[in-house]
Amino acid sequence: MTSNEYELLWFENDGKIPNNEYLPLIMYKQPFEKEIIDTTFFRSLFRNNLWTNSWEDSIYPYHHFHSTAHEVLGVTSGTAILLVGGEEGKAVYIEKGDVIIIPAGVGHKKISSSLDFNVVGAYPLGQDWDLRRPNDYCVEIIQQIDRVCLPEQDPVFGDEGLIHEKWWGLMGVKKVQ
Repeated sequence: MTSNEYELLWFENDGKIPNNEYLPLIMYKQPFEKEIIDTTFFRSLFRNNLWTNSWEDSIYPYHHFHSTAHEVLGVTSGTAILLVGGEEGKAVYIEKGDVIIIPAGVGHKKISSSLDFNVVGAYPLGQDWDLRRPNDYCVEIIQQIDRVCLPEQDPVFGDEGLIHEKWWGLMGVKKVQ
């Protein structure tokens, strides 16, 4: 591990994208040496920490969110600017080695990227993603987001990561080991 740097980002419902009023988006900045980062590294790391159903690609260039799963993105190459939290959200710069944990409901889209930009994405064990866009927003979607379970492990640090402190802890739940 090379860095303990992270950022928490909170987003409110904007009437088009529900976001998540309970859980912050977590951005780990360069938690590992860049030299070891590749697709295999992130797929294995996420799988070992119970985040499965992985894929490799870029990020959609339009606002979307997931109502049935949380999502982790590990940047395997290049750089990008994402807009997270909807039109009134925040633009964030990500680069090789960064990891973003996106709670169910939080909007995200790629604004721009280098030509070699690539990520590995995954979802907590037992969760399957859906693709929702702002025009899908409704009360039923909010209820569905509220039912998404907290992950057992942090996708980067397992039992030691921020999922336990910043998600489980904020929900007033102590995880039984």
